[in-house]
Amino acid sequence: MPCTATVPNLTAREQAQFIHDTIPAGLFKTEDDAQRIPWRVSPEPFALSPKTLARIEQIGKDLLLFNRALNNLYNRSARGTAPAFIAEYLDRGKPEHIVRLARQNRFKQELPGVIRPDLMLTDDGLIASELDSVPGGMGFVGAMAEAYCKAGIESIGGPDGIPRAFAEMLRHATGTQSPTVAIVVSAESNDYYNELVWLADAARRSAGLNAIVCAPQAIVFTEDALFIRHDEGHEERIDALYRNFELFDLMNVPKQELMLYAARHNRVKMTPPPKATLEEKLAFALFHHPALGALWRAEVGKDAYERLSTVFPKTWVLDPRPLPPQAVIAGLTVNGVPLQDWNALVDLGKSERDWVVKPSGFSELAWGSRGVKIANDLTKEEWKSVLDDALGAFDRSPHILQRFHKGKRIRMPYLNRTSGEVAMFDARVRLSPYYFVIGEDEVQLGGILATIAPADKRLIHGMSDAVMTSSFVKENGY
Repeated sequence: MPCTATVPNLTAREQAQFIHDTIPAGLFKTEDDAQRIPWRVSPEPFALSPKTLARIEQIGKDLLLFNRALNNLYNRSARGTAPAFIAEYLDRGKPEHIVRLARQNRFKQELPGVIRPDLMLTDDGLIASELDSVPGGMGFVGAMAEAYCKAGIESIGGPDGIPRAFAEMLRHATGTQSPTVAIVVSAESNDYYNELVWLADAARRSAGLNAIVCAPQAIVFTEDALFIRHDEGHEERIDALYRNFELFDLMNVPKQELMLYAARHNRVKMTPPPKATLEEKLAFALFHHPALGALWRAEVGKDAYERLSTVFPKTWVLDPRPLPPQAVIAGLTVNGVPLQDWNALVDLGKSERDWVVKPSGFSELAWGSRGVKIANDLTKEEWKSVLDDALGAFDRSPHILQRFHKGKRIRMPYLNRTSGEVAMFDARVRLSPYYFVIGEDEVQLGGILATIAPADKRLIHGMSDAVMTSSFVKENGY
């Protein structure tokens, strides 16, 4: 159903103020409690062209193929029918109980129900900096889409695209038309609690999903099922547990053993599955590894392989182990000479260092731009220290070296809260589409979060001087 403005004929300034006042306060934790929203607000969503939207929709289908292929190759590697280094890399730095979880028969074929890449809009197209299967932002972008709808603007996915797709994903995952879902939020992930409450409420209103947000302590275990204990004291049996806690923090999550036991014995459906192997950025390095090309093409198909090759940036695992004299690091050259030793990168000038270093996964530094270092922002001494630290962390927390792609320069309007007027700023944008896996093969795009940061910022994330908004289709969009 098309959106109809409840407040028609607003000026751009009035529309931006309306959006600001309509979005529920407190969806994200803010440093200043007096601020309703910690970001800049735009009069309209971020404009994407029909061609870009079609590309994003195709990327969602390809990423489902990629996740399935990564899972298959890991399982094959673990049992010895694919190169051993695949599982060896994906398991490195993880405690034994985490590795066992990924390999248990109950979870072996399970894939995340939500796929969210971070796509940089560049002059050469869309580049995925990472994938996330425990993403934040679903409630926020859903609330933005609902607010813009009241102003008469329909976001991609529609005003209820996120909650409806979330509900449909869980119906298929549980095989139940009316599942009861506990969205379990750990203390470490508590910043996302309020937006997940919005998501649960919206899914109940728009799709009839009985979803409840809770802390792990509210989960009650019996031999037959899991229950959620409500504040009033009564208990309700749950069909699905949406895991909004990270596996690196698992041992700090109360009742995690009971939740995993219930999921392992099919008492409850847990999504995303407890498989840290599917949350590693070094999977991009495995995708680009020349020795694995034939395996990837066989798994995802030739066309998807070619498309993903342009979406995934060139990536290498920062592995400190020495190479034999005849070996080189595939695809990485310095002044046209293939690289044999990471130390050869130290003496390069800033203009020659188009790379970013980041922890691969299973680390408190592996999300939210934490731990990310852009090589050509660093002095030589800082660059050497970053490389040394990353190589030294290999056994406990592998890091990657990834080709850095600069975002396309755009212009974006926003409400200047000091002057009360709409102003423009030069910016770069990161697009975060939310794909929901419906059954075995369908991927539904629920919405697209656009994070638009000032052009002089090297890392794009939810900073106070960035616009964060939903996206919509416009003929002259980007």
